[in-house]
Amino acid sequence: MRRVGTALDRRFLKHVSPEEHPECPQRLEVVQALLDRPRYAEAIQRLPGRAALLRDLLRIHTRAHIDRLAETAGTRMPVFPDPDTYVTADSWEAARYAAGSTVAAVKAVLEDEIDTAFVFARPPGHHAEADRTSGFCLLNNIAIAAAHAIEDKGLERVLVLDWDLHHGNGTQRSFYGRRDVLYMSLHQHPHFPGTGAAAEIGNGEGRGFNVNVPLPAGRGDRDYLAVFREVFLPIARQYRPELVLVSAGFDPYYLDPLGGMKVTAEGFGRMTRYLLDLADECCNGRIAFVLEGGYHLEGLRDSIRVVLDTLLEESDNDSVDPGEAPSPEGKAAIDKAKQIHGETWRL
Repeated sequence: MRRVGTALDRRFLKHVSPEEHPECPQRLEVVQALLDRPRYAEAIQRLPGRAALLRDLLRIHTRAHIDRLAETAGTRMPVFPDPDTYVTADSWEAARYAAGSTVAAVKAVLEDEIDTAFVFARPPGHHAEADRTSGFCLLNNIAIAAAHAIEDKGLERVLVLDWDLHHGNGTQRSFYGRRDVLYMSLHQHPHFPGTGAAAEIGNGEGRGFNVNVPLPAGRGDRDYLAVFREVFLPIARQYRPELVLVSAGFDPYYLDPLGGMKVTAEGFGRMTRYLLDLADECCNGRIAFVLEGGYHLEGLRDSIRVVLDTLLEESDNDSVDPGEAPSPEGKAAIDKAKQIHGETWRL
């Protein structure tokens, strides 16, 4: 059985949302209830939370950005540093623990304490840029962890794959000119934040190491899985990552109120199966998932359940991909990605 660890620190719940905001503590309450079920409580190791060190944060964020967030600690009224993102009294502590717990989980994977981790981070992170918040995100948890793997653990090739509904503008910009991180994203487009066009491929040494496959609304399992089969996995196998990190947003779920995609819980399980096989092949199974979006509470719970079952090798259908051909819209996006990235990778 794969050794699975999860991190869900109580401080993540202290990032208290304004009324009716979709990024709310209830998201993690349904996850906690799932993890408390006997089958998961017995099979999964609970990882302790920890606050990020300043040096961890400074690898991705400016000191001015960090100081601005720290100054909000204890605020009596919600502060909105951008139109979508809020900060309340304990948000800074929650953000520090979300980032630090992600680093700690990746460290546990790299030091062979566990095989895979799932960090149920809150606030989420992939929109946060070096000097600003964005899209509900304060600190870029997964980018901070990737930088830790490279600078503290000596890795030379880290794959960050982002299946959230929204493009991870913050993660892309963190590594856009580098090749020690290969960033891949499939996302609804056009949609917030407006980045993630197929032509955004990196620059300088990083040219070709930023792979976006933007999809129109309405795409479901068959298109997502085809993108994996025909674009992401062939490139990743040539890259040979030493660690796989996943920005696991569940807002592509077919009932999510903020999106227009049609992915099912089983679809997330099948993408997970692909990534586990990739990690087993390239990096001794070293893989960590970090929660991003997902705002339909039952869909979030059910999708995470299937992912956990796949990690534990207990999925009812073993998450087998039926291998359906993509829709015409999906094929067009795949063909465009192959044309653009065929200069760098064999596709």
